[in-house]
Amino acid sequence: MDYDLDSVLSPSVDLLAFGEPTHLEPAFAWTRNDLLARLADRGFRSIALESDRVAALLVDEYVRADVGTLDTAMRDGFSHGFGELEANRHLVAWMREYNEGRPVEQQLAFYGFDAPTEMVNVPGPRSYLEHVRDYLRLDLDLADLLGADERWHRTEAVMDPAESPGASPEAGVVRALADDMSEQLYTRAPELVARSSRAEWVRCETHVIAGLGLLRYHRLAAQPLEQEDRWTRMCALRDVLMAQNLLHIRRIEALRGPTLIFANNRHLQRNPSTMRLGEMHLGWHSAGAVVGSVVGPRYSLILGSLGRDELIGLPEPDPRTYEGFLQTRMTAPGPIAPAEIPAADIRADHGPDHGYFPLDRASIDAADLILHIPDGSAVRGAGPAIRGDYGSRHIP
Repeated sequence: MDYDLDSVLSPSVDLLAFGEPTHLEPAFAWTRNDLLARLADRGFRSIALESDRVAALLVDEYVRADVGTLDTAMRDGFSHGFGELEANRHLVAWMREYNEGRPVEQQLAFYGFDAPTEMVNVPGPRSYLEHVRDYLRLDLDLADLLGADERWHRTEAVMDPAESPGASPEAGVVRALADDMSEQLYTRAPELVARSSRAEWVRCETHVIAGLGLLRYHRLAAQPLEQEDRWTRMCALRDVLMAQNLLHIRRIEALRGPTLIFANNRHLQRNPSTMRLGEMHLGWHSAGAVVGSVVGPRYSLILGSLGRDELIGLPEPDPRTYEGFLQTRMTAPGPIAPAEIPAADIRADHGPDHGYFPLDRASIDAADLILHIPDGSAVRGAGPAIRGDYGSRHIP
């Protein structure tokens, strides 16, 4: 796919977000791979995916320091099943080869920016906080206070406030301890960095951010609110955690170069996000809306759009819809400016199994560019070749 990036990039942009309308069609991930290769030539030095922030540290160690193996990075370095996607495996293998032989300041870094949360189960904070405890060399028995991990990770703990441990007295004690550990991490920063390294300090900071975020999520899950309000607030909190992670990543990468972000459109769009969950209608501000408000023109947004798709059974869109207009305009994947898209209907030929979020006027108008893929099945195995200056190499 060849198009001019100047419409979404300016000297001020250091966060370029590229969204996909569904996680189930890999065409957007393959397109993302190609986009990163082009952006690397323009000074981009990192990518952040909608995957667990802490788990992704393993992938970054592999692509930058050749620690571990590709299989290990894919198995343990992704959440939400994203390590099983071929396009993600190609991305990680290509980044490892791209970085080989390059100076540290020119290497590409890999990040996740999500919390390790699923819709109906959320892990407990123990492993994250124990990492912080051990780094600070504190004598704390967190396991006794938190109990078995399954107590937190059960579906019931999210679905039913009465089943959640998030508001228990023990959880309150752990929140206080976690807050104290976070304070110590900063007040003792000079001695801690001198004893370990700046990278190890940041790694610990990443763990304490994750642990505190999970404690906040579980406390919210335990609130006896009306279900629509409760779920709205949990969706909003997840995006807040994503936004905080993105701002943290930008602090780390500020001196190296801009960052490409890849996630579902609903997490990246500037306008309010909405979702129907059963009979509930949820609405909240996405991570992109939060970050875009905070950093202003430093955030640029490309929304992904999909026409038909054999893989998930998405038919040819009605020509009266936004996607239908784009189908008549484009015969191959490509970009279009929001102002060129006329008023249309919202697509309605999809169901829950498609995991598809259609275009609407508000999201189009709040984007900098729309990238439409007319046929998802036509985009397979695209992206940068595994070659560079290192010779050809097969991806296992």
